[in-house]
Amino acid sequence: MTAKILKEVMRRVETWPEQAQTELAQIVLEIDAGLEGGIYHASPEELAGVDRGLKAAREGRFATDDQVDRAFEKHRPA
Repeated sequence: MTAKILKEVMRRVETWPEQAQTELAQIVLEIDAGLEGGIYHASPEELAGVDRGLKAAREGRFATDDQVDRAFEKHRPA
């Protein structure tokens, strides 16, 4: 039963916008990492993002409280 549902869902996912497909893929990778003992292998793009964040932190570049609040307001579901 589960395999049949998954196959149907995957057919539908192929019609989704790319951003939604990417979000689903990230969620699936997190679940998969949890099933494999919690080991997650970041992509080169994710590692580059981590490097940028660490560099910004070393340089003392942090978001203000107001910027953080606005980001949460923008991305938090209504």
